[in-house]
Amino acid sequence: MSTSTPRTRLRRPVVAVAAAITVIAGVVAAAPDAGRTTPLPWLGLVAASKSVTLDSWKEDPGVYLDLGTYLTASGAPLELRVTRKSYKDPVVATQIIRKGNMTRTRALPQDLVKDFSGLPDFVRITVRDGAGKEVVSRTESFCPNNASGRILPDAPATSKYPESCPTNPFTLGSVWGVENGWASNTYAGHYSAPVALPAGKYTAEVAVTKRYRDLFKIADEPRTVDVTVRERSWEEESSGLTPGARSASGHAAHGAGHSGHTAARTPAPSSATTGAGPSYNVGHGPHPPAPAAVPWADAREGFRPARGDGPGRTDGSRQAPAVRPNDRRPTGTATVPDVPKPDLRSLPAYGITIGEGDTGTPGRDYLAFSANVWNAGPAQLVVDGFRKPGNELMDAYQYFYDASGKQVGYTPTGTMEWDPRPGHEHWHFTDFASYRLLKADKKETVRSGKEAFCLANTDAVDYTVKNANWHPDNTDLSTACGQENSISVREVLDVGSGDTYTQDLPGQSFDITGLSNGTYYIQVLANPEKRLKETDLGNNSALRKVVLGGKPGARTVTVPKHDLVEAP
Repeated sequence: MSTSTPRTRLRRPVVAVAAAITVIAGVVAAAPDAGRTTPLPWLGLVAASKSVTLDSWKEDPGVYLDLGTYLTASGAPLELRVTRKSYKDPVVATQIIRKGNMTRTRALPQDLVKDFSGLPDFVRITVRDGAGKEVVSRTESFCPNNASGRILPDAPATSKYPESCPTNPFTLGSVWGVENGWASNTYAGHYSAPVALPAGKYTAEVAVTKRYRDLFKIADEPRTVDVTVRERSWEEESSGLTPGARSASGHAAHGAGHSGHTAARTPAPSSATTGAGPSYNVGHGPHPPAPAAVPWADAREGFRPARGDGPGRTDGSRQAPAVRPNDRRPTGTATVPDVPKPDLRSLPAYGITIGEGDTGTPGRDYLAFSANVWNAGPAQLVVDGFRKPGNELMDAYQYFYDASGKQVGYTPTGTMEWDPRPGHEHWHFTDFASYRLLKADKKETVRSGKEAFCLANTDAVDYTVKNANWHPDNTDLSTACGQENSISVREVLDVGSGDTYTQDLPGQSFDITGLSNGTYYIQVLANPEKRLKETDLGNNSALRKVVLGGKPGARTVTVPKHDLVEAP
């Protein structure tokens, strides 16, 4: 199946949402029976509260069913590895079962998962009005990596599992888990649409569907929650006409981010985070990164942020620790030791559309796209930049480390430059990647001027590779790329993670004004000048087929599927 995209004005839609609450005492699932011999974790469904209040906004009506239900794990963690061998192969899930020092695997049904967004149709939600009439009945998916919290006092202080389910359409592998003694929110966020519920009182029942009850031995114990739906207005609250406008918590959840964006869908409501850490960006850009519960496909449809970033922040609510460079530039002889090195690989382009380009030049057509380069490991890519006082450029160095994490070598690897354009405004490492538009014979016809990048771990591409870091630090650009007056910068691309630049940013397009209609290929090429030292230089290129059509000023692009992946 192909998708034809007409000419549209390029913009970057994204939602910022905080997630999670700590599960309160008294809602812990029953512990395993003493005689239970199976090593499977004991899973249960609990409700954190007997009642919840949900908001429906006059300017954008609809209620997201954040009902405060959680899946608990005790006795052992729930751990799933979700992978595909290639884009020609389906996505499959395997359960990892741990008991002491013993580990075994359990193959799950081949049709269980379709992508990396979570377990589909995991819970059924039924909502009834005050008269007992059923007004909502639907299933929702469940990401085990959703916002979570401890339920047992002797549980691990932190969860070892990642903090989101990947949203990149070209993800290759993911790890999902609910830590032993923890609970994960079953709320699907923007993976499901809001429902139309007038203000009033309702009763909601949440139940794990039979397929998963049988698969994971979960008791058939639905949870009931009383629901109050209240109607609110952005305009009234922002002008101080309602009590909600003077409520600090209400304003924080639906604050200034709505100003000027009243035509856009509101973010899914949620509570303040206590158990979850930073989320992944959906790519570089001037807006906050998307939360764990927003799939890439939904993010394209026009959602806008409700919160702004600040220094060291990922979505206005969660802190991402800064990645600090060395105190001074390296000394001594540059060496490239025989130690593990990164392996840079490109993903096929996606988010492909026709637009005006970042300059909005009248009478010209541009082909825009999103691109990602990721690190398959087994070592981090670590690049430091140092500026001599008064210089416009920084000198860049790649660092190498032994198995214990000790720095054992370095090599000069080009420069870093300050990019002042809106949507960037940070230090870029030059020659990290190259974008090229190839003709049908795969010979170059247009090259993008963009070859400089700030490195950040915006996407979890494959967390099943060796040494993958499930909790990378610099998922936030404000901590990874420096400021205009910085004298040094450290940029890191961690093992298993990739860095996405979205299609609305300066440089993320080709001028196709003079090109004839027909078949072309977008090439994303990592490390084009081979300045970076890596494990394998033979896997740095990825191609994505596109077909140009239309007339000047009204060009179209058709994007065929990439093997089994449909991501226009």
